Amino acid sequence: MWLVHWLPLPILGRLGEFLGLVLYRYLKRRRHICLTNLALCLPHLNEQERIVIARRHFQVYVRSVLERGILWWSSERRLRKLIHVEHAIPMSAITQGPSILMCPHFVSLDVAGVAVMLESSLCSIYTPQRNRAFDQALRKGRSRFRPVKLFSRAEGVKPIIRAMKENLPFFMLPDMDFGAKDAEFVSFFGIPAATLTALPRIAAATKAQVIPVIASIRPNYDGWNVKFDQPWPDYPGEDLVVATRQMNAYIETEVLQHTAEYFWTHRRFKTRPEGQASVYGKTKGFNVDTQY
Repeated sequence: MWLVHWLPLPILGRLGEFLGLVLYRYLKRRRHICLTNLALCLPHLNEQERIVIARRHFQVYVRSVLERGILWWSSERRLRKLIHVEHAIPMSAITQGPSILMCPHFVSLDVAGVAVMLESSLCSIYTPQRNRAFDQALRKGRSRFRPVKLFSRAEGVKPIIRAMKENLPFFMLPDMDFGAKDAEFVSFFGIPAATLTALPRIAAATKAQVIPVIASIRPNYDGWNVKFDQPWPDYPGEDLVVATRQMNAYIETEVLQHTAEYFWTHRRFKTRPEGQASVYGKTKGFNVDTQY
């Protein structure tokens, strides 16, 4: 990854997309998960249309892995040239009080993290990677511009709340299936999905503003867009389930705009309501950590 980060982005991007097509062909279980998710969430598309999206997803996913080399080792000047930021709210307003940066699992989510760190420190939840060398590179790459406070999921929310009181934005990725604990079955594209209620709970406890952050790939290998959207007014309200559904509805809207870039290879529906069978059949899952 260090070697390829020297390549121009158009060459690196094409290399990643080629490898993505190779992996689409040979990673049958992951392909099955991807196509199952697409069939559940986008039933209005025919099978061939979903296959096209799945192939493209593998391309942009593998491309995003290689592009992390750029994020971890390229100069600040190069990153500022490649990362195009759209601020509906200035960073100074984000760091003046408790803020949660709600970043769904699009393949370029690491770009969103770098966009924040070019301007501000942050805090987040982190799961150590199994490969020590990769873990070390990842942690150094994600904290090379400013200090980052990373907490394990086992520590709970108290360290996060303390860091937020220091006006560190909480970079949060709340849209994965972590099981039934601290989750509610909330509709995601019409399918009951075990969804963490942590976003509204932490927002209520800290009176934080919730700002969606969406990272996406620019056309023609021109870098990435990072959109800091308007804070959600009057969030979370009184009903945590309603607030969690609001989060999922927002993510659905963004997925429809950047469909292939959403993390379809995650078993989003692995936890089922009582009495319901697995939607993935006998396919084994993957424990892929993408938390920032």
